[in-house]
Amino acid sequence: MRELVAPDIEAYAEAHSMPESDVCRRLREETYRSVELPQMVVGPLEGAFLKMMATLVEAKSVLEIGTFTGYGALCFAEALPEDGTVMTCDIDAETTELAKRYWTQSPAGGKIELRLGPALETMQTLEGAFDLIFIDADKMNYLNYYQRGLELLSPKGVMLIDNVLWSGEVLKHPSPDGATETLQELNRSVAADSRVTAVLVTIRDGILVVRCNGNTRLP
Repeated sequence: MRELVAPDIEAYAEAHSMPESDVCRRLREETYRSVELPQMVVGPLEGAFLKMMATLVEAKSVLEIGTFTGYGALCFAEALPEDGTVMTCDIDAETTELAKRYWTQSPAGGKIELRLGPALETMQTLEGAFDLIFIDADKMNYLNYYQRGLELLSPKGVMLIDNVLWSGEVLKHPSPDGATETLQELNRSVAADSRVTAVLVTIRDGILVVRCNGNTRLP
């Protein structure tokens, strides 16, 4: 992932945002020591943003598509009330084992439920409604995750979709690859979707913040 924000600006923003917990810090550090492509971890600034969004919508139920090493799920769990739940979906048994090891070290870890298997298959078994949905997984399925996510979102809910700037690749025409083309189509589709209101924020690799207009329980 190419840096779109200057490192010193990123560091300044982190220093003036809510700090990460000790467990999150240790999880992030081990991810960078031991896991391939550690830059996929959410990190302190985006983690603070996720926690803030969960707090603002007064979320009690979160659905996360893409667990990786569990940093994002733990951020959400820390922000939820005692009876809150985080369901997180992934297909990688190895990285999620690391996640589970750190979740058990956190007082909030008991709020997290891991579903191993293709996320779309898991999503088809769910009835909702989730107050916050965070999509950060395989890019080729982003449109499918978005459409199904709308059906699972609670009336007050917000959907967050990560990596929508794709290291700036979304500016390229024609698209250099299938993932870029899918993200370009997603961004166009969300912007044109009269059912939702959205804003694309330039935190790290870009996050789409999506809120449904009116009834979210779409057919």
